[in-house]
Amino acid sequence: MTAFQNEPLADFSDSSQRTRFASTLEQVRRECGWKAPCVIGGQPVVTGRWLPSVNPAHPSHIVGQAALARSEEVDRAIACALRAQARWARTPVETRAELLQSAAARLRQQRAWFAALAVLEVGKPWREADADVVEAIDFLDYYRAGALELAQGKAVIQQPGESNRYGYVPRGVCAVIAPWNFPVGILAGMASSALAAGNVVIVKPAEQSPILASFFVRLLHEAGVPEDVLQYLPGLGEETGRALVEDPRVALVMFTGSKAVGLSILRTVGNPSAAQRFVKHAVVEMGGKNAIVVDEDADLDEAIHGVLISAFGYQGQKCSAASRLIVHAALYDRLVERLIPAVAGLRVCDPIEPRCDLGPLIDADAKTRVTTAVAEAAASSTCLYRSPPERLPAEGFFCGPALCAEVDPRSPLAQEELFGPVVCLFRVRSFSEGLALANDTAYGLTGGVYSRSPSHLKEAIDSFQVGNLYLNRPITGSLVGRQPFGGAKLSGLGTKAGGPDYLLQLVVPKTICENTTRHGIPLE
Repeated sequence: MTAFQNEPLADFSDSSQRTRFASTLEQVRRECGWKAPCVIGGQPVVTGRWLPSVNPAHPSHIVGQAALARSEEVDRAIACALRAQARWARTPVETRAELLQSAAARLRQQRAWFAALAVLEVGKPWREADADVVEAIDFLDYYRAGALELAQGKAVIQQPGESNRYGYVPRGVCAVIAPWNFPVGILAGMASSALAAGNVVIVKPAEQSPILASFFVRLLHEAGVPEDVLQYLPGLGEETGRALVEDPRVALVMFTGSKAVGLSILRTVGNPSAAQRFVKHAVVEMGGKNAIVVDEDADLDEAIHGVLISAFGYQGQKCSAASRLIVHAALYDRLVERLIPAVAGLRVCDPIEPRCDLGPLIDADAKTRVTTAVAEAAASSTCLYRSPPERLPAEGFFCGPALCAEVDPRSPLAQEELFGPVVCLFRVRSFSEGLALANDTAYGLTGGVYSRSPSHLKEAIDSFQVGNLYLNRPITGSLVGRQPFGGAKLSGLGTKAGGPDYLLQLVVPKTICENTTRHGIPLE
């Protein structure tokens, strides 16, 4: 791949950067109240139904409203995409790459604005919001370079008298069903990779983040991506999302979200309708129940720092977040003694504040789900720490961090993804027992080990069943091109976003063999 460099993160310890971002936040807050219609073939379409997007820190504050697509909008968008597919597939890869490069340049210029909107629409603290936009820039650059490399094809054996070529062609109409927790980064990764590979794209954003998605689609259009090649269909998952997945004209579905929805998509694509003339392909990322194993010789300072980042960054609302902490018995008491005050010191507040550690959960349902789980854990296990209600803001979907010990390893709290700032602690007698417990879930996304033993690190490399394994560092914050990201088991299909193989799942290989033996000159 041609040279790729990750975009540097903002440094909010710099007072000038803090001042500029605070100013941008205030500007974006004043601009809120947008309306985002469906965009089909470049035309805005109002459906008569509107979905409000609220600030989760202040639910009475409406960030914007998005039109809810109906079945007729889905049908129109797919028909428009089909008409555009052949033209986009024939568009030279250099042209497609230039458009993504232009989009990356535009996003760099608007980086603070998009990050500020992420603070307001999905409740991201400053650093998390900036990192989300940075990831989007990285994806645009990385897949631009990857498409140019992919277009060269692969070398195959040649023999006298024949010419053999091995290349790739696009799959066709692609439905991108994006999540709310990385509303710029993951959306950009899925959409830009599909576009780079020559597929036309219909974006169905998460219901909680349609405004960010609408502005990102607009940015791509302004960068030169044709309006019929990229369309925007906000709507409900059970309506718009399902219609896109089930339609026999859609060749490719890209999804990031829950295990239940991801498995439902896989069942659908595995059962083609009579009207379908291809095997529909799905790229799904389905979350995790991720563990950090702390060995008896671990650096305690490093381990606690890593747990705080991994478990409580963005309120634990990351598929990569740590929700299980497995600690060797020789170190358990010392770690707990230091971890409790460290967690208690985290500041839960409006993410518009620069010192925010934890902001709100995404919506009322998430708050209810997490608070109910913590209450049930307090009744059945030992609650080592639970954020006092008086420390939480009175308004918004806030839920403070919690630490639960003596949890039944087979309980839902220890087995199912919760998507909140809750960590289960387990005491084990050996490192091998810790790895066995870490592997004892249906998920296999991220995992971490803190140990100074080379043999134990080797054991983890060999037997920790995860797609992304992190040794002596936090288990969140993968970087495009450096830590390609994707899970195994029921966390996904093993595909790696931001990795060298990612584009291969968005194309179909094609072999061309030409007989080059001369057969004389045809006579007219």
